[in-house]
Amino acid sequence: MPHYVAIVEEEAGKAVGVWFPDLPGCFSAGDTLDEAMLNAREAVGLYAEALQDDGCAMPRARTLTELKDDPDAAPDLDAYMVALIPFEPKTLRPAAE
Repeated sequence: MPHYVAIVEEEAGKAVGVWFPDLPGCFSAGDTLDEAMLNAREAVGLYAEALQDDGCAMPRARTLTELKDDPDAAPDLDAYMVALIPFEPKTLRPAAE
């Protein structure tokens, strides 16, 4: 099962935000860190379903080391907390024929 690296932005008095360097436009949030992590998992599933509807596959999940070597992602990895969010492809609905 692939795991996507999530960037977690937490600031006092605000919702906890989560986004994914490998999944452009995929983001989530929650009032607490626990809620944000649960919502992030759901966001990855919904993102995958939207890609499936468009006939596209999920991007490859890069490792933390690969992301650290990416000049676009590296600054966010240094500035924020990271988490691994699992993606279970078997939970996708069957493709329409």
